[in-house]
Amino acid sequence: MEKKSQDFSIQEAKRLASTPAGKQLAQLLQQTDQQTLNDVVAKAKQGNYQDAAAQLQQLLSSPQAQALIKELGK
Repeated sequence: MEKKSQDFSIQEAKRLASTPAGKQLAQLLQQTDQQTLNDVVAKAKQGNYQDAAAQLQQLLSSPQAQALIKELGK
C-alpha cells in the first residue's frame, strides 16, 4: 500500500534530516533565506500550515534544493 502524505511521521522527518543530503538541504535553506525559513517555522508553530507550506515550497524550488530532495527520495 502506498503511503499518503499525511502518513509522513516525525520519526521519518528526523531520519531524513540526519542523512548527508538532509543536512546539506538544511544548510542550504539556512544560507539562502534565513528570515523566510524562520517565518515558515513560526507559521507552522501557529498552525498556519498552508502558508508555511507555500513559503517552504518557494525555498525548495532552487535547482540545488531539488537535487538534494531527489537524493532524499532514494
